[in-house]
This record gives sequence, structure tokens and C-alpha cells, in this order.
Amino acid sequence: MIERLVGGWQDRKTRRLERAQAIGLFRYMLIREAADPTLSRRQRGALVRDLAAVTHVDPDGRTVRITRWTLDRWITDWRRGGFDALVPSPRQSRPRTPPEVMELAASLKKENPTRSAAQIRRIMAAQLGWAPDERTIQRMIVREGLNALQAPASPAVFGRFEADGPNELWTGDALHGPIVEGRKTYLFAFIDDHSRAVVGHRWGFSEDTVRLAAALRPALASRGVPRLVYVDNGSAFVDSWLLRACAKLGIKLVHSTPGRPQGRGKIERFFRTVNSEFVVEIASGDGRPGRQITSLLEMNRLFTAWVENVYHRRVHTETGAAPLGRWMTGGPFPVPAPADLAEAFRWSEYRTVSQTALVSLHGNRYQVDPLLSGQRVELVFDPFDLSFLRVRANGQDAGTALPHQISRHSHPKARPETPAELPRPTTGIDYLGLIDAAHTRTLADKVNYAAFATEPDPESRPEQ
Repeated sequence: MIERLVGGWQDRKTRRLERAQAIGLFRYMLIREAADPTLSRRQRGALVRDLAAVTHVDPDGRTVRITRWTLDRWITDWRRGGFDALVPSPRQSRPRTPPEVMELAASLKKENPTRSAAQIRRIMAAQLGWAPDERTIQRMIVREGLNALQAPASPAVFGRFEADGPNELWTGDALHGPIVEGRKTYLFAFIDDHSRAVVGHRWGFSEDTVRLAAALRPALASRGVPRLVYVDNGSAFVDSWLLRACAKLGIKLVHSTPGRPQGRGKIERFFRTVNSEFVVEIASGDGRPGRQITSLLEMNRLFTAWVENVYHRRVHTETGAAPLGRWMTGGPFPVPAPADLAEAFRWSEYRTVSQTALVSLHGNRYQVDPLLSGQRVELVFDPFDLSFLRVRANGQDAGTALPHQISRHSHPKARPETPAELPRPTTGIDYLGLIDAAHTRTLADKVNYAAFATEPDPESRPEQ
């Protein structure tokens, strides 16, 4: 009996040794070419990316993917200790990841099936201070049958164009977001083509020109003026105010050809990141768990924290650099004077002056210079304050229009956003709250590039 037990123990030990050697050989065969000391860092990085992009058959006959970080660690281990450093301990017969950690990962997936393994790893790292490898989480998801709900297929990406430097080209677009306060939200965002930095953004309840201006104007005030802005043909992007603002600031505005999304691939990729890392953590009206957003102010604050603390600091897979760091290599960028920016973002409409020197605008009537009677003039105004209008005739300043009869104080398109009460969060880890707390802690040490601090315009009033 004892001899059988001893013999069985020795057999198991031998099998563990053989398996450990097979694993070490598998690792060595993968990294041997990339570990060549004669390779440059760029050459080695290209080989490692190629290895991480394809599947491999491990010693157990399973098809697996190996992450870039794991391959880099194996190369480092081999350089320090040779082949033996690649051989795992034969005593490692059970997984090294504590079962309670994997149970947490499974709970996060069950709580929100649309979370990816990468997102689960980020949440666990933010909550616990560390997390298992992304591939480990992915294997657990498949093993437990939690991958029934798959994310929608990514749309095709067109072209490989990249601007030569920061602020050469900004791309703008709108993203349809989750339900907040019982209303659908929209994100207007602009990214710098060269660095992929988010130069301007704003969540709102309407996909209109006012919300677009709320994203673009602070971007111009803090990031400078780009040479070219590339947008689609949405109603907000073809509004005459945008063309006027770009013309005033010397920006070339280009619209994409309808039905041909080439050139907007980078911002579409950014929006997929927003959906998979930010929107996925927001509770919606369909019962999906997450943080309950109580106001647009909170949503914009959390999004700013995520952009600054996560997106801008993470190395971009295409550029090999953090977006904000790459954008700042081209600085400093001159910003427009507050008066010039305010003038550029005023709206204008043309009207014909009556024989009594009155002019009408959206139900209001104004008195102008009697010499302008019968002429077609341009009325320039702040959309949130129709009590003060400037008049231009033949491109020249012609004074101001005095209110004669005022029934509307703001432009019909300048609709205010009124928040409502929503219940507080009840379940799950608040990932966005963790990111927001980290952003708050680092504000004192933040680089002073004035990303979100703009000079108030004394001639315009803030949105109500």
C-alpha cells in the first residue's frame, strides 16, 4: 500500500516536472527570435506585437493568445536567468490567482455582461490595487460560459493617414450616449489627429449647435487654433454659425463626403473606447447596473476625470505615446484673444430694415439707425441674450439695435438643459467614482496647460 502511494506520488512529481519543462520550452520557442540582443527596441517591439496578435497552441493543446506584457516579461526573465527562468515551479499545480479574486472578476462580468476582460481588469486594478492578467480573466469568462453576450462588431477602419503635427487637424463628431435623467445624452468631441488627444468635449441633452459650441469654444481657448477641422454632415456641423466661427478664426472647415466615412476612423475608435470604458459603467434605464448619474454636470465631471487620468495618460497602441504627452511636444500653441473668440462665436442672421427703421428677429423688434431703412443688414448676437444686437451693413459696423419689443430672450436653438432627480447608486463597484477620486487627488500636481480653464467673456452670458 505504502509502495503504491510512494510510486503514485513520484509519478505525479515526474509529470509535473515534465509539464513544467514543456511550458518553459513553449515560452522559449515563442520569444527566442524577439529576445535576440542584436535587435533594436523598435524591431523587438514589432516582433512582440506580431506574436501577441496571433493565436498559439500551448503544451496542453489549447489555442491561446499571449499578451505583449507577458511576452516582455518572459524576455526579461530569459535575459536574467536563461532557460531555467522560463520554467515554472513544478509545485505550481494550482492556479496562482486566489479563487476569491476570480470570483470577483466573474461577479463583475455577471453584473454587467457587456464588460470586456480588459475593462474588468481595469476595475479590479482600481479597486484592489492589482489585477490578474487580461488573458486569465478572458479564460475564466469562457470557462464559466459568461461570454454569451458579445460586444457589437467593430466597424471597418479606413486609411492610415496621420497629420504631421499637433493642431494640424482636428476631427469632430457626435456620439449617442446613455439615458440620464430620463433623457438621451449626446457627446460632442474633437480629437487631435496627430496625437489622438481629446482637445474638446461636452455631454448634453441635444445634438445641436449650442452643445457643439460648448465643446469647441473651450477647446480653442485652451488648446489653440487648428489649421483644419474635419467633420461630417450632421445638422449641427453644417450650421452656418460653425462656418462663420471658423472663418473668423482662420480655420479651414472640411466636411466628409456623405456615405464615405474615410478620415473619421480615429474618432470612431475613440468613441468605441468611450463606450467600452466609460459608458459601460453608467446605469441606464434598461436595468443595466452601474453608477447612477444625477446630472449632466456630474457626467461631464466624471468624463473629464476619465479623459485626464486614464485616456490621456495611457500609451496609444498606434502612436506608441500617451496622447497628451504627444500633443504637448508641439507646444506652446497660441490661443485666440477672448474678444476675438467671443466675436467668432456670436451668431448672425440677415434681415431687411422696415421703412420705420425697425427690424424683427424671432418675434422681437428692434430700432436701428433710420439711415438703414430698406437695407438688408446683418444682426450679430449672443444666442443666449437677444436683448443686445450689433448691426452691420455692407460688412461695416452700423451701431447697435435698441430693443423695441422683446418677447424672447434667447434664440430658439439655445434651449436650456434642466436636470432632474435620479436615485442614487445601489450596487457594484463604482469605477468612475474611483477615477474621479484619483483625478481630484492629482489636481494639485496637474500640468498647467489650461485644458479646461477659460477666460470668461464679459460680453456673453453662460448657458443656463
